[in-house]
Amino acid sequence: MTMAGLSELRSAAARIRLPERGVLEVTGDDRARWLDGMLTNAVADLAVSGGCRALALTRTGRIVADPHVLARDTAYWLELEGTAIPALREHLDSFLVADDVELRDTSAEWTRFAIEGPGALAAWEQAGLAVPQPGGAAEASVGGVSILAAAYSLSGLGGIQVFAPAASAETVWQGLASAADVDAAAVALELVRIEQGEPRLGRELGPDVLPAEARLEAAVSETKGCYTGQEVVARMRSRDRVSHLLVGLSFAGEPPAPGSPLEAEGKRRGEVTSAGQSDRFGPIGLGYVTRALAEPGTVLSAAGTDARVVALPFDSSAVAAPDEAR
Repeated sequence: MTMAGLSELRSAAARIRLPERGVLEVTGDDRARWLDGMLTNAVADLAVSGGCRALALTRTGRIVADPHVLARDTAYWLELEGTAIPALREHLDSFLVADDVELRDTSAEWTRFAIEGPGALAAWEQAGLAVPQPGGAAEASVGGVSILAAAYSLSGLGGIQVFAPAASAETVWQGLASAADVDAAAVALELVRIEQGEPRLGRELGPDVLPAEARLEAAVSETKGCYTGQEVVARMRSRDRVSHLLVGLSFAGEPPAPGSPLEAEGKRRGEVTSAGQSDRFGPIGLGYVTRALAEPGTVLSAAGTDARVVALPFDSSAVAAPDEAR
């Protein structure tokens, strides 16, 4: 099956609509200190226009959300899946006592687009637009409209995230053609995300998952002060007690549905979390397996077909060609 923009997304850059993304804004005089105690990364250390990926955890260290944090002049923006904002807001609200902090869902004010792919930053710069620092944001003008651009990726290949004022969204969308004139479908972005091994909230990330299991060490500061869930994270790090790990999966038959159990010797050893049909790698997916079975080459069973563990990101040298996989 041909997916619009898949080739450009993998090799250069493609323009993508992201209607499912949202923004939770954090304001107030206590925002830096308070938010730093809520998230795993060093939010208080961010300069204005800086940014980083972070996690909001329960007291037992499980993942509530994985926002990308952007430091603005008088606020922090938490950018994430829009459907996850109510749960994140409720979680954060439960820790507000006498803090001068306000949480506001500003998703309706912004329309989200992206330029994704390994050539996204170069394409953005060649279009005459200011390239933000890695993880951070910069003001720009697209189609005569002031927008915010941030340098991070949802595909795992590189990207520029665009926050366009909702009232001028279509003008900005047309103007983005100066950086990437090929549109990629959402299904293409999802397939590349799986190929790159990028965990997604609601699939690989959720209330049953610990950061180390999802291999999200880069979203967790080892030097900052206390934050919710830190004791569990630190204990797992010091004792090296991760019981399950995120892995790539190469299937011998049709990709199993997410939620399908991964079995070995007739016993459940994990679960498929994402799956798709890749024109490069055949039927593939992501999932969690017990640590002892997480080595590449291990063969398990999923929905009646073999599921071989492979290293992430997917590589043609480690995965059977599509014809062989069938």
